[in-house]
This record gives sequence, C-alpha cells and structure tokens, in this order.
Amino acid sequence: MTRLPAVSLAAVPGRRMAILEIAREVERRGFPGVYGPSLSDNLALCEAIALVTERLEIGTTITPIYTRNVNDFAQTVGFIHEVSGGRFRFGIGVSHEPAMKRIGVTQGKPLADMRKFVEDLRAVPRAGEMPPIVLATLRDRMIRLAEEIAEGMVFANGARSYMSHSLAQLSETARTGGSFFIGNMIPTVISDDEQAAMAVNRRTLTSYATLPNYRNYWKAAGYEQEMADVEKALAAGDMEGVAASLSDRWLADTTLAGNASKVRDGIEAWFDAGITTPIIVPSAVQGGQMKALQEFFDIWD
Repeated sequence: MTRLPAVSLAAVPGRRMAILEIAREVERRGFPGVYGPSLSDNLALCEAIALVTERLEIGTTITPIYTRNVNDFAQTVGFIHEVSGGRFRFGIGVSHEPAMKRIGVTQGKPLADMRKFVEDLRAVPRAGEMPPIVLATLRDRMIRLAEEIAEGMVFANGARSYMSHSLAQLSETARTGGSFFIGNMIPTVISDDEQAAMAVNRRTLTSYATLPNYRNYWKAAGYEQEMADVEKALAAGDMEGVAASLSDRWLADTTLAGNASKVRDGIEAWFDAGITTPIIVPSAVQGGQMKALQEFFDIWD
C-alpha cells in the first residue's frame, strides 16, 4: 500500500481561490492533509479549507506565537477546530529572530515562551475546545517539551539521517502510538533534470543556513564542515559562498529532488525514518507554486 504524504499550501495573494480549489483536489486524490506555512495568514487559509473540504486534515506549520494576542489566537483556533469537525491542528513555533525583528517583536527564551503560550492558550475562557497543538521542533529539548505539553511536533528541513536520534527523545508511545503527530516539511522539486532540481532546493535553503539555530541543528546532525564553511562565508558577506557550502550530501538528507520514482522513493524513506506525516513543500525548476503542485500530482498518476 502506497503511503501518501501531506502537502504544504500557501495562500498567495491573488491566487487564494485557486489554492482552495487545490485543497479540494488534494482531498479528491486521497492525500491525508494540507498544512500552511507561516507565509501570509495560514489561520485564515485553514479556516477557508475547513469550509470547502470534508475529510482533509488541516493545520499550521507553523504560526509564530508572537504575532497575535493569545486571547485572539484562542478564539480563532477554537472556531477552526469546531467548524472543521476536529480536523485542525494548531502548529506553533517561536520562529526566528530576524523574522520577528522585522515586525518589531523581541523574542524571549524559546522553551519558556512556548510553555507559557500553551498554558495561556488553554486557559482562555469562552473560546471553545482547543485543537491539538503541534510544536515546531529541531533540537532535543523542544522535542521533549512537545511530548510533555502538546499533541505533536513538526520539523522543517530536518535531516533524515538524524531522525533516529531526534525521535529517540520521545517515548515509545509517542513514537508508535499513532495519536502523537510527527511531521516534517520537506522542500521538494520534481524534474528529470536532477541537478536543476537540487539547485532550486539549494536556493530555498540558503536563507535557512543563515540562521544560527538551524546551523546548530545541522552541526549536531553531522554537517559540521558544511556549517563551518557557511559561517566563514557569512563573515565575509558572501551569500554565493553560503550556497556553495551546502553539499549535495547535506541536500539529499534534507530535501527531495529528481524524477518521479526518486521522489516517491524518498517519501517512503521519510516514512521509514519515523516521520508519520511527511509534508511536501513543492517548488518547480520553472514556474511557481501552481506548476510545482501539478508536477507533484502528476507523479501519482
């Protein structure tokens, strides 16, 4: 039996109605879910998808916890949880310092902030039942916190070879019981020109390599040399050097690229690594999100 991944959808201005039709198509084709990244308003997207689908799981992966008042969050996610019939997961994270600085937010301590947010969210009165909460995870302590206070966790750009270590932070029940959500957002490009596909993924992840928390994670995952080279390039202001430092070995461990057979095999490998919900984040060698989504659908026909 083929194990199908979930799909990442972003509500791009000017194409929002088209994205809702894509969500319907995802459901018609039997994929398990749609998850919205922190581009645009992913909560609004989840609400809209809830109203135009019947079975599709939906969620945010992720919503930064600092962008709204916790009372406002509770009212919104309680509403989506109710109207979706329990199909919604509220994925949350502390995001990254540069992104938060751009909107005038000063971050605190990630673990303490996440714990307090979840406690405060669940304590908001008259918001209705809260949805399952999924924490954005990379490092070990956040993974352990996810099992302690939430109903799931989600990586973005995780290293497949390091998942045995990461998932060992969870109890056997969380890993295998089926009720604890374990996801990973996987940049994916489908093309017979594998080198061109890899180049797209390398461009996508170059900005992530500028973030210290990601570099620390990838160092722990066994990519010390790549990250040392990235840091040397950053110190020199050389963004091309940053991209060049991201090895093919690293790229194969964090992304999917190539023809239909290779990508399908790669998705199976992510399932085998313990990620129960691989979330495909599609890009295209030529064209935007809509072209990439069609290329993704085509590999299952």
